[in-house]
Amino acid sequence: MRDRFRAARLDTPELDARLLAELAFGVDQLTLFTRERQAAPEEGLERLQAFAARRLRGEPVVRIAGQKQFWGLDFALSEATLVPRPETELIVQQVLDALEGLEDPMFLDLGTGTGCIAIAVLSELPQARAIAVDLSAEALLTAQWNAQRHGVDNRVAFRRGSWFDPIENGEAFDVVVGNPPYIPREVIPTLAPEVRAFDPPLALDGGWDGVDAYRTIAGELVYFLRPGGTALFEIGHDQGWVVSKLFAAAGFGEVTVEADLAGLDRVVVVRHI
Repeated sequence: MRDRFRAARLDTPELDARLLAELAFGVDQLTLFTRERQAAPEEGLERLQAFAARRLRGEPVVRIAGQKQFWGLDFALSEATLVPRPETELIVQQVLDALEGLEDPMFLDLGTGTGCIAIAVLSELPQARAIAVDLSAEALLTAQWNAQRHGVDNRVAFRRGSWFDPIENGEAFDVVVGNPPYIPREVIPTLAPEVRAFDPPLALDGGWDGVDAYRTIAGELVYFLRPGGTALFEIGHDQGWVVSKLFAAAGFGEVTVEADLAGLDRVVVVRHI
C-alpha cells in the first residue's frame, strides 16, 4: 500500500499507510510494528484495501477515520462538517479567557459544525452554558453526538438556522464565537483536492469576496452581545483588515486582529464597550 501511495504522489505515503493499517486492524502503532510478520486477518485486509482505495481517490485519512482530535478530545466527523484544525484551538483559549471569572457564563457558537469550539469550552467550564447554531441539520446531529460523547449535552442547546436567525429577541451572550466560511467563491475550484472534493461547500463558500458571512454577523451582533462582552471570529490569513473594518463600521469601538502561532492573521476580536 505504501508503494501505491508513493506512485500516486501522495504527500505522506508512509504515514498514510501506517495510519490506515492501524485503523483497519484496530491496533496502535506499537502493536502494528510487533505483529508485522504475522498473518493478517482477512477482515482487516479487506478493510485496508477499501481504505486504500478511498485514499487513492483523494479522501483524507482523517475523513476515512471519521474522527479528529481537537483540544484533547475526539470529535466525530460527517460530510457536513469541516475537520477541526489546530489553529482553531486559539479561539477556544480566547473564549475561556473571556469567560474567566463569570458566575454563570453564556456563549453563542455560530456555525458550530462538529461542535468542537462549544464542546471544548464547556469541557473546561462546568458552570458555562451555550447555544450552538448551524444551517446544516446533518452538522447539528454530528455536534449533538459529540456533545453527548463528552458529557456536556445538558449544557448546550443546538438550533438550526442562519447565524442569528434562531436566536430569540432578548437572548444575549457574554461571548459570541464563530468560524464562518471565508473562502472567496472563485478560489474554491483552485483548492487542494482533499478540501475541494471532501469539505462541505456550505462551510467554505464566503461569497464573491469571502466575507459575506461577516457582513451579516457584523450587522446583527450588537443585538445579542452583552455590554462588556467579547466576540471572536476566525478569518482567512489576509482578511484581518477588511473584516475588522466591517465591525468598526457597525459601531464597535474596540476591534483587534490577533495572529496564530505562524504569525498569520487568524482571529478578529470585537469588544462591546
